[in-house]
Amino acid sequence: MKILGIESSCDETACAISENGVEILSDIVASQIEEHKLYGGVVPEIASRRHSENIMAVVQSALDKANCTMDDIDAVAVTYAPGLIGALLVGVSFAKGLALSWNKPLVPVHHIAGHIAANYISHKDLKPPYLCLVVSGGHSHIVEVVDYNTFHVIGRTRDDAAGECFDKAARVLGFPYPGGKHIDNAAKEGDSSAYNFPHPKVAGSEYDFSFSGLKTAVINLVHNASQKGEKINVNNVAASFQRTVSEILRDKLMLAAKNTGYKTIAVAGGVSANSGVRQAITEACEKNGYKLYLPELKYCGDNGAMIACQGYFDYLSGKRADESLNAVATLSLEDI
Repeated sequence: MKILGIESSCDETACAISENGVEILSDIVASQIEEHKLYGGVVPEIASRRHSENIMAVVQSALDKANCTMDDIDAVAVTYAPGLIGALLVGVSFAKGLALSWNKPLVPVHHIAGHIAANYISHKDLKPPYLCLVVSGGHSHIVEVVDYNTFHVIGRTRDDAAGECFDKAARVLGFPYPGGKHIDNAAKEGDSSAYNFPHPKVAGSEYDFSFSGLKTAVINLVHNASQKGEKINVNNVAASFQRTVSEILRDKLMLAAKNTGYKTIAVAGGVSANSGVRQAITEACEKNGYKLYLPELKYCGDNGAMIACQGYFDYLSGKRADESLNAVATLSLEDI
């Protein structure tokens, strides 16, 4: 069974074709990073316009690379929530037109479910139930993956997402957008014990995250040093910041695993590509005897493969949409 998956929730126009969910026949991504870098972050209106310009060529490239035509496709899957509303609308509208014109089933896919599904591509042996940490520019969740289509969110950020915190810290340190990889590279050259940043906690919610205070601490450190004419060691700040984020994510995830009894752990989302985060969680899982699954680096960020994969499992479960499908900017994983 071949599923064509379309992803356009932020600034990547992506399309992939999967066979039986986990075999990826093609995976095409048109990135807008260089343009948004000029503004220090994603400009929603620009992102939407570029999706409109790119999507037809991206879908055709995915079909060509997979040596397929639409006659070979069994269903069209598309990210419909959550994300930038204008960006989502481009993908949803194109997918609806494609499915209608070729008389193919239309499968709506939740973006976070797609990130989780990226692990099925990299690890054919992974099967629910398990516990998954989803960390990206817009999301920080601890999720019980009960089944391929059933999720229970037990922890989430109350303010900034981990990826957003990385980008804001990177900006004040003088790194270009997107800042996560620059923080990661600088951290490898710095002393992670040079600065002690806060580990915010949310009263009454032991699995929830809060990163706004940590972001503010880094900004204040840099601004105070600048006002005093003092020079900071950027690599040391980056290393200390990355260590702190990694510890926060690791500790919350390990506590959740201990209290819920899960022995199988997965990590997903753009921040799962960070070397400090991967190392901290890998070491903690080895110490506690947990089986850990990490996606390949190419599947950490937004991509069509994860949507085609999750679309396959959603299709098998009977999930369908018609021409009334609309994009949704905010939607809990538990509400799909």
